[in-house]
Amino acid sequence: MSTVDLSAKIPNNVGLKDDKRLMRALESWQPKFLDWWRETGPTDFNADQIYLRTAIGVGKGGWAHFDYVKMPEYRWGIFLADPVEHRKIHFGDHLGEAAWNEVPGEQRNRLRRLIVTQGDTEPASVEQQRLLGHTAPSIYDLRSLFQVNVEEGRHLWAMVYLLHTYFGADGREEAEALLQRRSGNADHPRILEAFNRPIETWVDFFCFTTFTDRDGKYQLASLAESGFDPLARTTQFMLTEEAYHMQTGENGVGRIIHRTGTLMKEGKDPRKEGALPLEIIQKYVNYWSSGSYDLFGGEDSTNAAEAFAAGLKGRYREGDGIYKDPKALNASYRLAVPEGGHMVEREIPLRRAMNALLLEAYAADCRRIVDRWNRDLKALGVDAQITLPSTRFHRYQGVYANQPFTPSGELIAREEWQKRKDEWLPSDADRKYVASLMKPVYELGKIANWISPPHQGVNDKPWDWEYVKFH
Repeated sequence: MSTVDLSAKIPNNVGLKDDKRLMRALESWQPKFLDWWRETGPTDFNADQIYLRTAIGVGKGGWAHFDYVKMPEYRWGIFLADPVEHRKIHFGDHLGEAAWNEVPGEQRNRLRRLIVTQGDTEPASVEQQRLLGHTAPSIYDLRSLFQVNVEEGRHLWAMVYLLHTYFGADGREEAEALLQRRSGNADHPRILEAFNRPIETWVDFFCFTTFTDRDGKYQLASLAESGFDPLARTTQFMLTEEAYHMQTGENGVGRIIHRTGTLMKEGKDPRKEGALPLEIIQKYVNYWSSGSYDLFGGEDSTNAAEAFAAGLKGRYREGDGIYKDPKALNASYRLAVPEGGHMVEREIPLRRAMNALLLEAYAADCRRIVDRWNRDLKALGVDAQITLPSTRFHRYQGVYANQPFTPSGELIAREEWQKRKDEWLPSDADRKYVASLMKPVYELGKIANWISPPHQGVNDKPWDWEYVKFH
């Protein structure tokens, strides 16, 4: 197992002290990162003591050390999963070759772009969530928000390490640019559109961490298959932290639904009780899940085919041996596309459908979550259900982009879409109502009326423990 240097200015298990040039470069980048954090990270809470989990190792449990810390003093670091001895590339045209520890020259630009795009999402989400602390429904949730934020910051460090280490001057420039773009900025926006959307309420936040962070899981998992071993090891470790972000969202939406379902069971109108009607929750699920579908890119993609062929980005769980053809050369993929006002089946080479395959795995995972929420509603005696919209719905990328599909995936006339879109997506009135519920609850043992308490707290603490010590 690799040794983690916790005494270093930048905690790491990559032997940073043995590479003075790299260490100086990253230590020079660190103050700029802290400036970015203070400028665009969580507002007004940097002097508070937050009960946070900090990575201190890459082995089992090594990333789960808890203590109070002020967020600007959090020990962001660089962690790679331990190497697999004699690791081979297990997909694409380089099948069976030894994994690379240096960047193949012919793949330099493509690989850098993959790393930059992934890296850009990490600070973007912190920027999107900057103001949420002011309307936290409980101290427990406030702490959860900050845990997500600091770990997204550490994930940015992971990508910056790769850029500095393997891409020379170009990599250093890209690392600087990661701190210069801003979520929603008209002149310098983040690369992917979902990361320019405002996260104005905790309903947005919980849906974002349910669906958009789950996209991160599938993108990281496919990069963890990469033939470029440093990228594979970096993203493998990031996945251990990403799981908490998804859990935060899944449980958060579930707690909102549980509160609503409890009121409905009692024969009460959730809106009159200051809670969220299921139809509004459904609209937010539709909005954030469909925006997350776009993050997978086009269903028919030559870029995805080339990244797979080159051994840079595999299918989900590629290394588990679940695919019969690791080169993906002998199969095709059937795709229904809109044409002339109706759907037509097209067949494309499997390699060009890599994004579609990853989206399929993602959507199946999301359906599992929605099923869990619905089981809770059923247990409460509520007949209504939440549904996951079709991957055709409300798309701006891929073969379904800007096409008028219903949430069930039915192609309709554009006039009908315009007439009915407020049935399916949050209207201005819906957003205004949700915003009216967002009042901060900082008193221990108290929680906002629109959400149920969690079943358990953090690190064996009760949910109403003092997770934040205000200065």
